[in-house]
Amino acid sequence: MKIRIWGCRGSLPTPGPNTIKYGGNTTCVEVRLNDGSVIILDAGSGIRNLGKALIKEENITIIHLFLTHAHWDHLMGFPFFRPAYLERYKIHVRGGPRAKRSLRNYLRHQMEAPYFPVRFDAMKADFVFTEGDPEKRIIGSAEVVPIRLNHPNGSYGIKIMEEGKAFVFFTDHELDFMHERSLESNGYVSFCKGADLLLHDAQYTDKEYRLTRGWGHSTFNSATDFSMKAEVRRFGIFHHDPDHTDEQIDMYLSLCQKIITEANSTVDCFAVQEGMELWV
Repeated sequence: MKIRIWGCRGSLPTPGPNTIKYGGNTTCVEVRLNDGSVIILDAGSGIRNLGKALIKEENITIIHLFLTHAHWDHLMGFPFFRPAYLERYKIHVRGGPRAKRSLRNYLRHQMEAPYFPVRFDAMKADFVFTEGDPEKRIIGSAEVVPIRLNHPNGSYGIKIMEEGKAFVFFTDHELDFMHERSLESNGYVSFCKGADLLLHDAQYTDKEYRLTRGWGHSTFNSATDFSMKAEVRRFGIFHHDPDHTDEQIDMYLSLCQKIITEANSTVDCFAVQEGMELWV
């Protein structure tokens, strides 16, 4: 499968000269399966550019959109997703094991007056709001498995498995604070065990976390330790803080790589960049 990053910033978009390398758009990841199926993870501001790219591919008419949760930075790009306004598309909207009505309401509500000038009903795509499966769902040639993450108001991680390869997406996951209905840490390690690629929330430094503990995000150090415990092959630092510049993220990446080296681990650590393409 091919994974393309359309947005990897956390909390809010941050355009400007200090975020050119890693990008300023909020969370949106495209997964293109080996059979051509299209899966989109989250609808942050990055989904706008993804939509512009998809409409150029005339053979693409079915889209699978997974929403990890309803926080604004993960939904804010949806009203600007051009395929949603075109009749030729069928868009399956899925989340974790939650009600179909909730998924529809998340998207509809942000387009109600006075928040947005165009209503949801102006979208002409054929929407299929599907209740998530707590175990797995088959899409094309892949299995898609959700897991409840440790985040305020709830969030879901996603594992996509195809032809013996596994990609795990853990945006908005706090490793050092227990939120309501979260799993024990060993459950998350087991879920990610041996994955070929893990994109994991690593928003804060240890110093910043003294003020943000309980906000739902992890530190670089904790995310790096987690990747080693799970023995993943590649670990991507994700959900960059809006205040972190390209230069700072470079520095934090070096520190994570140092931790891995000193632990004699084989994990390949990198910082996720907008526009990056990854093969699993």
